[in-house]
Amino acid sequence: MAYLFLPLLGPLILIAAAYLATRNLGKYPGNIPAITEAAAFAAFAVSALAAALVVVNGSGTSALVGVFGVGLSVRLDAVSAIMLVLVSFIGWVVLRYSKTYMDGEDRQSAFTGWMSATLAAVLLLVMSGNLAQLFLAWTLTSLSLNRLLLFYPERATARRAARKKALVARMSEGSLAAAIVLLIASTGTTDIKTILNTAEPTWLTMGAALLIAISAVLASAQFPLHGWLTEVMEAPTPVSALLHAGVINAGGFLLIRFADVMLLAPGVMALLVMLGGFTALFGGLVMLTQPAVKTSLAWSTIAQMGFMVMQCGLALFPLALLHIVAHSLYKAHAFLSAGEAVRNVAAIRRPGPIAVPSARNVLQAFVTSIVIYGIVGTLVGFDGKSVQAIALGVILIFGVAYLLAQGFADSAPRELMQRTVIYALVTSVSYFALQVIAQHLTAGTLPATPSPGPLEWALIVLALISFGCVAVAQSTFPLWASHPAAAGLRVHLTNGLYANAIFDKLLDGWSKRSAA
Repeated sequence: MAYLFLPLLGPLILIAAAYLATRNLGKYPGNIPAITEAAAFAAFAVSALAAALVVVNGSGTSALVGVFGVGLSVRLDAVSAIMLVLVSFIGWVVLRYSKTYMDGEDRQSAFTGWMSATLAAVLLLVMSGNLAQLFLAWTLTSLSLNRLLLFYPERATARRAARKKALVARMSEGSLAAAIVLLIASTGTTDIKTILNTAEPTWLTMGAALLIAISAVLASAQFPLHGWLTEVMEAPTPVSALLHAGVINAGGFLLIRFADVMLLAPGVMALLVMLGGFTALFGGLVMLTQPAVKTSLAWSTIAQMGFMVMQCGLALFPLALLHIVAHSLYKAHAFLSAGEAVRNVAAIRRPGPIAVPSARNVLQAFVTSIVIYGIVGTLVGFDGKSVQAIALGVILIFGVAYLLAQGFADSAPRELMQRTVIYALVTSVSYFALQVIAQHLTAGTLPATPSPGPLEWALIVLALISFGCVAVAQSTFPLWASHPAAAGLRVHLTNGLYANAIFDKLLDGWSKRSAA
């Protein structure tokens, strides 16, 4: 099946463009940005064609170009096809944006070259058919990203962010390397498809699952080693867009790719639920206190990655993949349009009145949103759905309840109430529809969600209570915002509960000891 090698053309084209850009071999350096943009578009076209061939011919793994299980091979299935199209599309958009954004910079060619190299590394990662290629691409992604973070090396904050990212990346790579050793020892092969089909619940496999989880959460900026993601704003905006919309998803992809292995370690899955859920709540609350747009978006990414990790822990791998796609598209647009959004808000000299809901309005909103979700689910969605998926829908509907509370406020106009009710209805229908689509696309590639045991039930209840309490607190915030405790809580949240400051202190101490 020669078509399985087709996706390799994308990274090869990007690597050629990156080499041309970084070595400045073009006859006219001003053409380099256009060349890298064209290379990114070609990679996107190749990825789209490969995805179409998966639909027509089915999934498969190419032959290994190498020896002793080390070399290049392509695993082309629903997961890799979706990720290839997503990453290449965002990469093309970001490089197209960069052509204008970086116009006039002295090292514009080098910048677009390293952007192309990073994009090529991510594409090689998501199409990996063997463990050696996976680890190499994982490492190259971090190394090329580090060059982008240091595009302005004279800035102290940029050097600090790159240093912290490099440390976390080396820890993630070490954990992934150890997991690979255990997987090879357990299955006797480096072929990912064979590993997923033959893995058994042995101590080696469960140890590998734990190490994969550690590597993934480190790459996904999970608490408490999340601080580097909030400090990379010194890099140009296209770097932030590519990082938050593409590179940061590598951790989630790792969990999804090895879903069959992860299911063999229920304890590890439980840890993912707890850590991901806490990070989602923590990041979401801190995000609301940030005055800078890009910093707020960074904390939003931390929260979204936490929610995605929690989805993986609940064995909702198709929904986690859907989350990656939705978040990537949204976050790329958010970063690339942040400047325009700030100008639009600044142009509003007299914003409209804010309707403050009462406690009764909040209760009414939550009851209404859950009733709408229940009715829609009963009619079109609950049949055949796992308990985990239904519970996740309840958590998502809590966000809709916040919108309903604004519409149900006594001072809110009737049009606002009607609009929020429609939003709640559309959200509920969309959740079930998108879930069906995600499960259909990944059927036969990702494992089905198992029935929850006592531990899973406890985690589901804990997640519902935690997210529900936070949603109620957010909806009623105007009612208790004047309390003295609220001001103190805001200060602590603005500083991220000082977790990043503690990491900085430990890192400086480690650096001084190393220098000595």
